[in-house]
Amino acid sequence: MPSSKPLMTQSSGPIPTSVESALRTLETESGGINALAAALRGPLGATFAKAVELIRQAKGRVIVTGLGKSGHMGRKIAATLASTGTPAFFVHTAEAAHGDLGMITTDDVIMALSWSGEQPEMKTLVNYSARFAIPMIAVTSNAASSLGQAADIVIELPKAREACPHNLAPTTSTLMQAAIGDAIAIALLEGRGFTALEFAHFHPGGKLGAMLKFVRDYMRTGAEIPVKPEGTEMSEAVVEMSAKGLGCVCIVNAAGEAVGIITDGDLRRHMRPDLLTVAVDEIMTKQPKSVPPSMLASEMIEVLNTRKITTLLVTEANKVVGIVHLHDLLRAGVA
Repeated sequence: MPSSKPLMTQSSGPIPTSVESALRTLETESGGINALAAALRGPLGATFAKAVELIRQAKGRVIVTGLGKSGHMGRKIAATLASTGTPAFFVHTAEAAHGDLGMITTDDVIMALSWSGEQPEMKTLVNYSARFAIPMIAVTSNAASSLGQAADIVIELPKAREACPHNLAPTTSTLMQAAIGDAIAIALLEGRGFTALEFAHFHPGGKLGAMLKFVRDYMRTGAEIPVKPEGTEMSEAVVEMSAKGLGCVCIVNAAGEAVGIITDGDLRRHMRPDLLTVAVDEIMTKQPKSVPPSMLASEMIEVLNTRKITTLLVTEANKVVGIVHLHDLLRAGVA
């Protein structure tokens, strides 16, 4: 029962009724996730491991099926599996009897989602699975249901109260279905050593795709790199910084290797009357941070954030081949 005493915020008085409702929803749903985690630490863990191994050994795909809200969750699970290296697609339970059974082969594994396990529409898929010896994993809250009894492996989700005050609208239950699907996908991903580079093959678009490109895709090269040799007077270095507009200049030795960098911040820290007449060697920050052109953009962002800098040199064998600025990454939608 909801408390009659209003909750209080830290600063502005009672929490609005809608926020109280939201908090009750989240608390109820988190209870379902906690119950699922507890079950996995117990007997469900061994069953879960068998299901993951069955999918891993399959020559075909994972056919995820469901109806209603379970169907919506099934679509999400299939998409997550496919994007993390486990071939999968969704077959609507009701459509299976109208031709979509032809999408399922004997090399596949069926993952059937039904909270009750008693949906009559599931019978067609159950019979098809048995007829052609296609292994079936049931994800249900009732192992004794028709679906549970017909499946080869039953992932029995713990019964939990829905967030709906009438305990009717699928909320906690669908969250638990999504969570177990994520758990299966990540267990498979980790088990096969699925790398970020492989992940990039399936996510070429959007911000995620941008993050999975490489430093070489965003770096400035050639004449766009602000660079001066050792021994240069600071007056020339400042002109180079202003001309290239990146707020820095890279200092290189005779072999073209990066030996230092001068930034706007260095100019402020070393401001003095003779600043423009001294050699860059006195002002530069030695051993500047650099990254290889083969580094993932997501890793490069982490370097920028960790070191709290806006510019990175790109080097190969310590020779400067490019430069990356945070503003370029922002324009590309990476940062």
